[in-house]
Amino acid sequence: MAIPLALIVVITVVDIRTPTSVHLGPLLVIAPTLTASFAGPLRTALVGVLAVAAQVVIGVLNGGLSTTNHVAQIIALIVLSALVVFVCHVRERRARELVRARSVAETAQRVLLRPPPRRIGPLRTAWLYLAAEDDTQIGGDLFAVTRAASSSTRVLIGDVRGKGLAAIGEASVVLGAFREGAHRYATLPELTAALEVSVCRDLDEVADTAKDPGEHFVTALVLDIPDDGAEASMINCGHPPPLLLRDQRVTTLHARHQNPPLGMCELPAASHPTDPFTFEPGDFLLLYTDGVIEARSPDGAFYPLAERIATFPAAGPDALLRHIHDDLVRHIGAEPADDAALLVIERTPAHHLRLPHLATAHTADDPDGRPTEGPPPRPGTKT
Repeated sequence: MAIPLALIVVITVVDIRTPTSVHLGPLLVIAPTLTASFAGPLRTALVGVLAVAAQVVIGVLNGGLSTTNHVAQIIALIVLSALVVFVCHVRERRARELVRARSVAETAQRVLLRPPPRRIGPLRTAWLYLAAEDDTQIGGDLFAVTRAASSSTRVLIGDVRGKGLAAIGEASVVLGAFREGAHRYATLPELTAALEVSVCRDLDEVADTAKDPGEHFVTALVLDIPDDGAEASMINCGHPPPLLLRDQRVTTLHARHQNPPLGMCELPAASHPTDPFTFEPGDFLLLYTDGVIEARSPDGAFYPLAERIATFPAAGPDALLRHIHDDLVRHIGAEPADDAALLVIERTPAHHLRLPHLATAHTADDPDGRPTEGPPPRPGTKT
């Protein structure tokens, strides 16, 4: 506020001390205009009143207010100051509306893509989401981690064809079907088949066919990780294969049984056979979307994710994600232009909860990762 007030004083003094043929009074409009850039309508109006008062003083001391020139300058300053105050009022109102809209959008996005638990069963998790569109938290990439009715953890990561806000509706179909089916279906093929049925039934209703009339489908990777034992299983529906980190060695878990993406409803129904893999205590499982591996450097080279993570120092899930993010940004020279999601899962050496009929649930707001015990979830409930 000191700057516009000082401008009023300086312009007034200089105008009074200069010859009457020199008119600097019109420059007083700078003061309310400058104030509107950082202040609200009330303070802008106050500075406008002071500017008009200064113009009146200049007119009184330089020939009186009866001259046509001074009257015109005062009227012009009043009109311009009032216009600046009006514009400032409109800007403030739209800013408040934008804040409310962003708050609603952020809440909706956070509900849709709920952060995975920091610890669930014998697993520790960490995630990173880079949305392609500004002011959004999610887009066409999706992931979820939840407990099954048995003593196991179900994991989903997927990628809707398309990106940004237009793909959020399609992502919601898959996430809703997964959260419902993860507790309801005993086997991974049954769960994946249920996802396929749900996507084929609901995808056309939420897809933005007006702006994107092409095919709509979702690549997906569904995993089942039991609490006991080292054998886990996965079903890959056209998604990039996960990476297994064990003792600083990286193994790409290619699927032996290839399944089409979800939503390819015109194709014959797939049987969705599972692919088992070994996931031992101390191992890390890295799930990602193609926005990571298809990120290009300025010279057009794709990001070599498997090669790069083999060079990172051994650390926890959060530290591994920080290394990947920093290295990815250095590779591209900027943030990724496509939606990109990363999910790291670590199997801890031993799990203290061994009761077979208790489901373990944790919230993302629990910084200590302490388990919350409760009865097994009924079909349709969420943990």
